[in-house]
Amino acid sequence: MDRNLVPLMPVSEFSLIDRYLATQGLSRSDVALGIGDDCALLLPPTGQHLVVTMDTLVADVHFFAATDPAGLGHKALAVNLSDLAAMGATPAWATLALTLPAADENWLGRFCRGLFALADRHGVQLVGGDTTHGPTTVITIQAHGFIPPGLALRRDGAKPGDGIYVTGTPGDAGLALAAACGKTTVVAEYRDYIRRRLEWPEPRIAQGLALRGIASAAIDISDGLAQDLGHILERSRVGARLEVERLPLSPALAASLDRDAALMFALASGDDYELCFTVPPERTVQLEALVTDWDCCCTRIGVITAEPGLRLIRADGSDFRLERLGYDHFG
Repeated sequence: MDRNLVPLMPVSEFSLIDRYLATQGLSRSDVALGIGDDCALLLPPTGQHLVVTMDTLVADVHFFAATDPAGLGHKALAVNLSDLAAMGATPAWATLALTLPAADENWLGRFCRGLFALADRHGVQLVGGDTTHGPTTVITIQAHGFIPPGLALRRDGAKPGDGIYVTGTPGDAGLALAAACGKTTVVAEYRDYIRRRLEWPEPRIAQGLALRGIASAAIDISDGLAQDLGHILERSRVGARLEVERLPLSPALAASLDRDAALMFALASGDDYELCFTVPPERTVQLEALVTDWDCCCTRIGVITAEPGLRLIRADGSDFRLERLGYDHFG
């Protein structure tokens, strides 16, 4: 359709796309045709697997409707890039489906600034999508990346004796959410820090790429460390012994809660988007050499066992009882 023959309203779908979503400066050489047609034309590199993931965020389910739109644009892409990181994939393209209750151009402009800032940082080009009107804000992003055959970090490769590791400090986003809902209080000096951990998560792309050929299994922590580690155990048909006192607690978590409550948050809170992964004993030295250059901490928290199930153990050898496993999308 020739848009010049159709009178457009100032906030029509086409004008929104042209004004905001089609303005990203990044232009990848493997995009033959991006936004502006019925489909994108893309050129996957020869000899690489195409890695595809998709996540949806719904207002007042996955984020507060009053959340900063720039942070929301960042997070909507970050949760997808975190999935690519967990597979060890190099990010490339993204598509966006956006449902809005109103054509708020100020909101959309700020949303795109947050989205494109993260996309540009990781070389991701927005190549298509859809916009529509609906009763609430719904954001769906599909991200695409590449990985050489045989190097994908999967959930089904953990073996008994493998060490269990986690990046960063799980539980911070959960603390921010609990504070926002009035369920706990955070020490004043850490409020901005935990809010950023919730609203501006950092996908561990560099770490995922570095773990190719070293990690035996990996997953990103979106629904809680214990629950997401459980997915590795299920797919790998193994168990685990996790030493809870080894969990890396941020100063914010340690200062705001008693020790057991802090451990509970680290084990069962979602929205951290850190990586949990396993490494065979013979590759431990390689891992230790890598982590010195990482921009986040990396902590060994347990070991894979042949006996099924996840056992949580205190420093004195007693069991740590977990009140809840993690986030349930339909709970």
